[in-house]
Amino acid sequence: MKILLLGKYGQVAWELQRALAPLGEVVAVGRAELDFADAGAVRALTGAVRPQLLVNAAAYTMVDQAETEQELCVKINATLPEILAAEARKLGAWLIHYSTDYVFDGAKTTPYVETDPTRPLGVYGAAKLAGERAVGASGADYLLFRVCWVYGARGRNFMQTMRRLAREREKVRVVRDQFGSPTWARMIAGASALAAQQVMRTTERQRFRGIYHLAAGGVASWHEFARQIIEGMPATERKCREVESITSAEYPTPVKRPAYSVLNCDKLEKIFGLRLPHWEHGLQQVLDPS
Repeated sequence: MKILLLGKYGQVAWELQRALAPLGEVVAVGRAELDFADAGAVRALTGAVRPQLLVNAAAYTMVDQAETEQELCVKINATLPEILAAEARKLGAWLIHYSTDYVFDGAKTTPYVETDPTRPLGVYGAAKLAGERAVGASGADYLLFRVCWVYGARGRNFMQTMRRLAREREKVRVVRDQFGSPTWARMIAGASALAAQQVMRTTERQRFRGIYHLAAGGVASWHEFARQIIEGMPATERKCREVESITSAEYPTPVKRPAYSVLNCDKLEKIFGLRLPHWEHGLQQVLDPS
C-alpha cells in the first residue's frame, strides 16, 4: 500500500511517519517540498503518487496570527483539505484529516460530542470548520479526527514553551479557567494508524466514514498541565519555583480561546475499539521516556 502524508515536519506528522510505516510505503512531504497553498502542485503530487491512503496532517496553527493572515489560513485549513478530499475520491483512496476543538466555542461544561453545534471564535477555527465541511461534502471515504491540546517532544507546542520558560524564569503565569485534555502527538499518530489499518481492510466503508473525537482521557486546566510539566523537569534544569494561576482576563489574546475544550471520545471506542489513556499517562511517558 502507498501512503501519502502531508505535513512532514509537524509534531503529529512526525509521529505518523513512524506509526504508518508498518502499513505500507510512506511518502511524506512538508512545506520544504510542497507549497500547500498551491492547488496545482498538490494535485500534481497526488496524481504522481496515487496513494491508497492520503493523510493530511498539514495545518496553519497560529491562532492569533490567522486574524491578519486570513487568506493563507483559509488556503491551508479549508482549501487544501477540499482538494485532497476530491483527489481521494478520484483515486478511490481513504483520506485521514485532522481538525480541532476550536470549531466549538467552549460554552459547554460537559464533553463535546461529534454532533454538537459548532461555533468557532476566530478565523483559525472558522477555517478548520470550513475544511471539515468540504471533506464531508466531497463524497470521499474519510476519517476526520478532531484533536485538542496537542503537544510532544518535537515542534512548537505548550509543553515545549513551558519547559523553555521554566529554564528562564523563576515564576511562570498560566491561566486556570480554560479546560481541555492534553494529548500527546504520538498517541494521536498511533490511534490513527490503528484506525487506518481497520478501514483499509473493510468492505463496509460507510460504517467507518465520518468525524471522530480523538483526545486523551481526563481533564486539566492549562495551569495544571503547566505545573505537571515543570514539576516533571529535573530540578537542576529549571529556574522556575512557582507556577502562578491567573484568569484569561489577566492574559488577553487577540482571539478568545474556548473555555472548555474537552472532547467525548465514545464514538471512537464504539466504532474502532480505541481509547487513549489519561493525559497524565502520556505526559509521564514524554517526560520520562526511559
